[in-house]
Amino acid sequence: MINLNNVNNLTLNEKKNFLYTQNIILKNMSAKERISWALENLPGVHILTSSFGIHSLVSLHLMIQQKKDIPVVIIDTGYLFPETYHFIDKISKKLELNLKIFRPKISSAWQEVRYGKLWKKGLTGIELYNNLNKVDPMKRALKDLSVNTWFAGLRFNQSNIRSSFSILNLHQNIFKFLPIFDWNQKMIDDYTTYYQLDIHPLYKKGYISVGDIHTTIPFQSGMLESETRFFGLKRECGLHEKNKY
Repeated sequence: MINLNNVNNLTLNEKKNFLYTQNIILKNMSAKERISWALENLPGVHILTSSFGIHSLVSLHLMIQQKKDIPVVIIDTGYLFPETYHFIDKISKKLELNLKIFRPKISSAWQEVRYGKLWKKGLTGIELYNNLNKVDPMKRALKDLSVNTWFAGLRFNQSNIRSSFSILNLHQNIFKFLPIFDWNQKMIDDYTTYYQLDIHPLYKKGYISVGDIHTTIPFQSGMLESETRFFGLKRECGLHEKNKY
């Protein structure tokens, strides 16, 4: 039996074999069953990350049904939409979330003085912007909270990078668990309707994905979903790209 509390001591083949075998089993479980298995079998500390985006309450609701006090990590770049800040306040109070907010070490104002408006400097500028405002704070969150298992609401059909993930992944030496990884949009909508979950207010204004105010635009007919973020230059902000860690 593999000791999951000592992942560092596993060989590469042991890690691959465990992930492969367990993902076959997890594939046939419901999201609730997956979460229950993960909380029981994967090492703590457990956290859930949330962007408080359009349909973010699905993963939040699923998790807090089984672990009410799970730390919910939000990365505050300083450039979120006003609607997002209001949404975070509303949902945090309503669900009594154990919210953990992490921010960049350099303020948004100081960054603009030092680097200019990075999001206007093409892909290179966007990459630096994401590293400063998203990836570095997330690294700090993982370290400061001593995280061993990271839950997230990613789905395989959201981007090419995400399609390469599985339900259970190893993110460096941290388990990353994606309980709704294989859900389609109808499943998300049905769950949202059944439990009468809140939806981000910008959804009514045509947004299907919400990030920072200057790199997110509403969806328009004929667009790809990826074109609503980062001017179509990229889809991911770096939080879930393994090479960033």
